[in-house]
Amino acid sequence: MTETLLNNIVAALVFAAIGVVVLALSFVTLDKLTPCDLWKEIVDEKNTALALLVGLIALGVSIIIAAAIH
Repeated sequence: MTETLLNNIVAALVFAAIGVVVLALSFVTLDKLTPCDLWKEIVDEKNTALALLVGLIALGVSIIIAAAIH
């Protein structure tokens, strides 16, 4: 029983790490595909609409990653 629990915890941590890496790669890919620098536009220019859009895209990608891993 403890071995199964330990295996499940390790699997959850591995899948969580994979999910975070895929999410980061998708943000970098999105940043490369857009004509402007997203980070500069959000942080320096305080573009709230763009920040909301990028956040919603990240949420959508996270749901897709969670469904794929599950």
